[in-house]
Amino acid sequence: MRRIRRFFDALGQFGTRCLLVLVAFAVLSAACVGKLTVLQLVNDKGLAVAAEENRTKTVTVQANRGKIEDTNGTVLAQSVERYNVIGDPVLAQSFKPTDCTTNNKGYCHSINGKPVGTTGAAAVARLLSSVIDVDAKTLGAKLSSNLRYVVLKKNVSPEVKRKIDKLNIGGYVTTELSSIREYSNGALLGSLLGGVDGSGKGVSGIELLEDKTLTGTNGSKKYQSGGGGQVIPGTLVDSKDAVNGSDVKLTIDSDVDWYVKKALTDGVSQYHAQWGIAVVQDVRTGAIIALDDSDQIEAGSTEAMQTASRAVAQTFEPGSVGKVFAMAGMLQLGLHKMTDQFSVPSTITVDGQSYKDSHEHATTNWTLAGILQQSSNVGMIMAADQYTSEERYEFLKKFGIGQASGLNLPGESSGSLTSASTWDGRTCNTVLFGQGYSTNAMQITNAIATIANKGVKNQQYIIKSVTDADGRTTTPKRGEATRVIDESVASQMLNAMESVGEYYQAQAGISGYRIAAKTGTAQVAGSNGALTSIIADWVGVLPADNPRFVVTVILKDPEGTYGGMTAGPIFKTIGEFLMQKYQVPASTPRTDAIPVTW
Repeated sequence: MRRIRRFFDALGQFGTRCLLVLVAFAVLSAACVGKLTVLQLVNDKGLAVAAEENRTKTVTVQANRGKIEDTNGTVLAQSVERYNVIGDPVLAQSFKPTDCTTNNKGYCHSINGKPVGTTGAAAVARLLSSVIDVDAKTLGAKLSSNLRYVVLKKNVSPEVKRKIDKLNIGGYVTTELSSIREYSNGALLGSLLGGVDGSGKGVSGIELLEDKTLTGTNGSKKYQSGGGGQVIPGTLVDSKDAVNGSDVKLTIDSDVDWYVKKALTDGVSQYHAQWGIAVVQDVRTGAIIALDDSDQIEAGSTEAMQTASRAVAQTFEPGSVGKVFAMAGMLQLGLHKMTDQFSVPSTITVDGQSYKDSHEHATTNWTLAGILQQSSNVGMIMAADQYTSEERYEFLKKFGIGQASGLNLPGESSGSLTSASTWDGRTCNTVLFGQGYSTNAMQITNAIATIANKGVKNQQYIIKSVTDADGRTTTPKRGEATRVIDESVASQMLNAMESVGEYYQAQAGISGYRIAAKTGTAQVAGSNGALTSIIADWVGVLPADNPRFVVTVILKDPEGTYGGMTAGPIFKTIGEFLMQKYQVPASTPRTDAIPVTW
């Protein structure tokens, strides 16, 4: 103790203080060494893992939505590569641009060869504004928050993305792969194709119908990133490839549909109609070749996503086209032959209810074929005296009237066909000439196609095939064909319908080809609920001697009123195009016409 006391006495007060400081530093150093030893030798693995986890990112690899194509492979809808521009405001506020010299051109910052002139979020905003169509003030405001993720611009093109990459602001600003849905033909098939929402999910039309098929499965990538957000080379630790959605091929021929759309638009304008609808169907298969309306709704638009295709959703009374289905039932049940003779006045009263033909005429001698050709309501009632209400209902149902088409198109209405037990004393007769029930364009098209297909009703379809991401093509399963009437009955009906076609030769005839048709005109409710509006329709088979197509045209409130005078000429325009496009051989002369008078 004496030696220690003498030692401190010798040091003096100042020396003692210095020594105490040295001792304190020694103790602190020892503690640090000890802690470092623990960190490196004991906890080093945990810290390394934590650091690695902090650097590791998992990003989504977006799958592309499948294409929608027409029957020939023409693309109608596809997803196009786009990028969303993402900013990190916290990092951006610490950004300091590097002025360009002759030695650092690959990683410096400039705008049109001049220095950026500022730092932080404002500098990032100035650089980015030079390549995207957003002003620097707006970008600067977005980059001045405390957030780590803000969307600065959506859906820029790959070209713009490459320009952003050359700005050397990776980490402060990044791009994320996205896509937009593009439709190649504007208003052609607009509401039928429908659209997708902001997340790429189908919400209407074919996009909704085939959403599951078109939607792919996203992949992912897991890697380590540097402080600026850039990928550290060689650190990809896990990845899962994206699987793109399948491509859907329709039966629609876009060339035909374009022509149909034009013919409808011109016809609506010519006859000052409210709207028009047209369908073209392959008789032999049930494939829908064209399905459009006169509405000018662009595919993918908000209106397309909110509005079902009129060609699918619109229902109407078919008018005298319905006589075909009623008459076919009479023949099938053996109640009449097409040559049976009737003396038909222009009016008739049954059970206190009066009915009339569209035009006054003297009592005229018509065969059953003549009743169809002249579209006589009175003649139909006379011929149906043994045709029960239940039988009338059953044959309408067998032809598909008031029944789902099986196409399952979004917004499709099945129309209305109530059971015979609900019919009043008038409806049981008006159903003979297409009033008292409602249908849609697909139903009456397939019903007439059943006549043209020798009495067999095919399942209509609009999806031709599906091709997955691996190139495997499959054909969707379709419903079975069903026989509705005997072949001989169908032949008689087609023969009588050909006489209708000849009656309207001047309005709807197609040079070199025989056509079988039925025209209709029906009074329907107008905007005030009263029967003040008109549906004028025409359904034609061509060629009649070797049926290939059924074409249906419907007009609302045309000037000219009658289907044969308004919808018929539009049918002619479409039919001429079909015969030329598909190089259909000319018809042979008609030699077996059933007499229409006696």
